[in-house]
This record gives sequence, C-alpha cells and structure tokens, in this order.
Amino acid sequence: MSLTVTMPHDEATVPALAPRERETLQHIAAGRTYLQTARHMGLSKHTVDAYLRRIRAKLNINSTAELTRLAIAMGL
Repeated sequence: MSLTVTMPHDEATVPALAPRERETLQHIAAGRTYLQTARHMGLSKHTVDAYLRRIRAKLNINSTAELTRLAIAMGL
C-alpha cells in the first residue's frame, strides 16, 4: 500500500530558503527541539525561533507538522 502526502506547495513553488533556514528546517523535520537545533547549529534558541518565523512566513505555514511534511516532500 502506498501513502501519498498532498502538500499545498510543490518544490517548484516553494520560495527559496537561505542555507541556515534550510538547515534549521532539516533539524526540526528530524524531530529535534528548538534547543537541540540551536545547540547543534551553534546558535541561540531565539535565533532558531527567528529562522522558523521567517520560514513560516515565506511558506505561509503555521504548524510544525506542516513544516515537517513539506521538508520531507522536499527531500530534506
């Protein structure tokens, strides 16, 4: 049985993310907390939060679950 995930965006319509935004999204999609992500990237938790606010604004996505689904669909 195959499971298809329908996303409101496809990769062609996703706005470009800065390298650190993509890296942040990868960590969150992998299940890491903001604090774990911050420590791994050598940033403060507030900086990770700022990156995620920017990502959400660019992608018009509000939930972490939606961000994770998009990251998976993008191959991150």
